[in-house]
Amino acid sequence: METHELVIEMKQLERRLTLYEEKYGVLSEDFYTALMAGKLARYDEYDETRNDFSRWKGIYETWQRRKKIYSEQIKKLNFSDALRFQPSY
Repeated sequence: METHELVIEMKQLERRLTLYEEKYGVLSEDFYTALMAGKLARYDEYDETRNDFSRWKGIYETWQRRKKIYSEQIKKLNFSDALRFQPSY
């Protein structure tokens, strides 16, 4: 996947993460840390929350993978070659 494609996909994922962050009032990184530490088990009994948390987790993990790939690619590139320069006429 091209670097610019990763950026576009990460921004789309971030928009989806923002919806959960606004709904639950915490940042995705903090949610994920608490979830992985087992600190949110009491919410398992609620269908909506359980479904939201499952989706939120999946979106965040996908974002993390894309971010890792992006970081690896950007380190290998000459930064000026990574820019998508499109002159306006």
